[in-house]
Amino acid sequence: MELRIFTEPQQGASYETLLRVAKATEELRFAAFFRSDHYLRMGSADGLPGPTDAWITLAGLARETKRIRLGTLMTAGTFRLPGVLAIQVAQVDQMSGGRVELGLGAGWFEEEHKAYGIPFPAERLARLEEQLAIVTGLWATEIGASFDYAGTHYQVENSPALPKPAQAKIPVLIGGHGAKRTPRLAAQYADEFNMPFASIPDSERQFGRVRAAAEEAGRGPDDLVYSNALVVCVGKDDAEVARRAAAIGRDVDELKANGLAGSPAEVVQRIGEYEAVGSSRLYLQLLDLDDLDHLELISARVLSQLG
Repeated sequence: MELRIFTEPQQGASYETLLRVAKATEELRFAAFFRSDHYLRMGSADGLPGPTDAWITLAGLARETKRIRLGTLMTAGTFRLPGVLAIQVAQVDQMSGGRVELGLGAGWFEEEHKAYGIPFPAERLARLEEQLAIVTGLWATEIGASFDYAGTHYQVENSPALPKPAQAKIPVLIGGHGAKRTPRLAAQYADEFNMPFASIPDSERQFGRVRAAAEEAGRGPDDLVYSNALVVCVGKDDAEVARRAAAIGRDVDELKANGLAGSPAEVVQRIGEYEAVGSSRLYLQLLDLDDLDHLELISARVLSQLG
C-alpha cells in the first residue's frame, strides 16, 4: 500500500505552508504530494490568506522537491481550457523532471465559480469527456505532426501539440461515485481510478464497476491503479487523537467511521481493509497543515508497517 499526502489549501494555506508540508512529505518517505483545485473555502474555515492556484503551486514545488510525485485531486475542468491545461501540465512535468500526475474532474462547486467570475456551464461531464480526449490527444501526438479535434464544446485545429511532457505518458486520474459514465471515462482515459471519501463496501462496488468497464473497453482491469482518498487523524493515544480531531472540527467516532483515525494500530488495520477490496494507494487528507508532528507519527508508526 502506497501512502500519499493530500491537502485542501482553499481552507487556508499560503504557498510557504504548502512548501513546508511538501518538503516534510518528501523527507518522511511518503510517495507524493497532491492538492485540491478550489478557489473558495468550504464550511467554517476562514480561508485566509486566500486561495492559491493548483498548477502555480505545483510549478513551484516542482523546483523545490526532488523525489515525490506531484498532482491534483482533482483539477476542475471548468477552470481551464483543455489546450491551456495540456500546456500547463506538460510544463510543470518538465520542471519536475517527470513527476507530475493529472487528476481531472468536471468541476462541481458552483459558489466558487460565482465568487471569481468563472462560468459554470451545464453538461460538465460531456465537457470533461472532450477535455480528456484533447489533453491526452495533444500529449500523444508525435512531434512534427498536428492534432485536430471537432467536439460539441471544444474544437482544436492544426495544433502543433507542443510542449511535450518529460514523461512518455503523464498518469491521468479519474474518480467519483457515478455508476455509469464515470467508470466508462476511467476505462477509456485513466491510469488510476480514485474513490474519494467512500466506505469500504462503496469502494468495492465502484472498483468493480470500473474493472467491468475496463474489460468492455478492451483493457485489462489491472491496467488501472485503484485508490482512495480519506481524511486522516492519528494519535499515539486517545487524548492525542481527540486533540487532533478537535483541531479540524471533527468528531473522533465520525472520523473512525468515515476515515483513517485512531491509534497507529487501528489505522494500519483499517488500511488493510481497504487493501482487501482492491485499493493499492491512499491519499491521506491532511487538514491541519501546521501539525507536522502528525506527519512524523504517520511515517514512523503507520507507513513503516506497510509493505
